[in-house]
Amino acid sequence: MGKFDPYKVDLKGMRADSEEYQYLLDNQFFANIDGEEIPKGKIEVHLLIIKTAGFYNLNFTLNGIAVIPCDRCLDDMDFAIETNNRLVVKLGRDYAEESEEIIVIPETEGTINLAWFLYEFAALAIPIKHVHAPGKCNKQMSSKLKEHIIVSEDEDEVDDDTTIEIDEI
Repeated sequence: MGKFDPYKVDLKGMRADSEEYQYLLDNQFFANIDGEEIPKGKIEVHLLIIKTAGFYNLNFTLNGIAVIPCDRCLDDMDFAIETNNRLVVKLGRDYAEESEEIIVIPETEGTINLAWFLYEFAALAIPIKHVHAPGKCNKQMSSKLKEHIIVSEDEDEVDDDTTIEIDEI
């Protein structure tokens, strides 16, 4: 059994018009997926699949904590993940991504592995810049950062982004 087999869903074999699934994305899941954005975490996933004529609506709700490095001090920080995502899956001849939300899977297979989609939904819920709340960064790293801030030739003029960074430390 492969490490992502629990995330395979047999759409073609669905007996009811809707089915629900629960998943837990834990540290082992994130280690196995080997993505850069989220190295650790604990995120619960609720999946509702609704079968309609010719396609399947997959509605995902993710809630939990992603443990990610702070961009400023590099220490781990907890980031709350709360997101809802949708994926529409159609059966067709070959695998294709028609858009960000519409996937075609081969009718002969009829199954989809959701592991990478779950990871991407969690990763996309994290903003580009992620830092600790003011005063929560590693004190040693913050003092080293202050030592290496570059001030322009006019000593009174500091880059706007740098000013924000200094104030938040």
